[in-house]
Amino acid sequence: MKKRNLVIVSLITSMAVSMLSGCSAGETASTGSVDKAEASQTTESTEGETAGTGSDAGGVLRVGMECAYPPFNWTQDEATTPDGSKAVPIYGSDYYTYGYDVAVAQKLADELGMELEIHKVEWSSIGISMDAGDYDCIIAGMGRTAEREMSYSFTEPYYYRDNCIVVKKDGPYAGVKGLSELNGTGCKLTTQLGTGWIPLLDQVEGAVTGSNYETTSECFMAVSNGVADVCIIDFPTAQSALLTNDDLMIITFDESDSFTGDDEMVNVCIATKKNDTELRDKLQGAMDAIGWNDKAAMDELMNTVIGQQPAAK
Repeated sequence: MKKRNLVIVSLITSMAVSMLSGCSAGETASTGSVDKAEASQTTESTEGETAGTGSDAGGVLRVGMECAYPPFNWTQDEATTPDGSKAVPIYGSDYYTYGYDVAVAQKLADELGMELEIHKVEWSSIGISMDAGDYDCIIAGMGRTAEREMSYSFTEPYYYRDNCIVVKKDGPYAGVKGLSELNGTGCKLTTQLGTGWIPLLDQVEGAVTGSNYETTSECFMAVSNGVADVCIIDFPTAQSALLTNDDLMIITFDESDSFTGDDEMVNVCIATKKNDTELRDKLQGAMDAIGWNDKAAMDELMNTVIGQQPAAK
């Protein structure tokens, strides 16, 4: 009898322990599920606040650019430009940035009631870093090309630019008037890596190609040093380069004897992630609201910022 009672007590105890263990496991699983949901909601909320998906919600407009592509964007020590315009702090640094891209980004942020945050990034990884979530859009003198449209969404142009070449003033190509005059000369060409100017290199018959650079400054230095003879670039950037390279000169070709298929590089647009059409449309709405589709106004701002570069002092 005592043995039977002991067995019963043992079974009851064992069942109670099992029930308690099951309850504990269930509570843990439930808690873990709630934690994950809360974490997901927190992440979504943070992303929403950062991207600033509505002008009435404010938020932060996070923009990626080189901060090394004057006159579109550059890095400087001072918080203001020579005319008193306010430069923007570069995120995570003690430096500031200004230029055409920064001025336009500030106009759009103001229109949307958002705070502007500029992130400095190498041109070669500017798209990768946006896709990784380091910032929300690219305002960096980027041309809208068919290839890029496969990866990003674009606004309408916020600047229209013309292309040109840069050569040495006292060099063998200073007298060139048209593209055809470069054919068969064996000239050494250069331009910036990862840009729409790369395909234009092949339009010069018999030219030496292959030595291209991460920044436009390096391209101009290559021409100055004789490493390259001709740099294919846009006109505003060439104007900027001549502020600190008085041994260089700009040559613009007549349309009848110039590059073909370079129309894509003329259109400078804002890029967002491919699926972030909401932010793209929001930025486009801000551009429309301030009337930023007037080429004359664009050219006026560009002429102003070129004179505000540290090199122009």
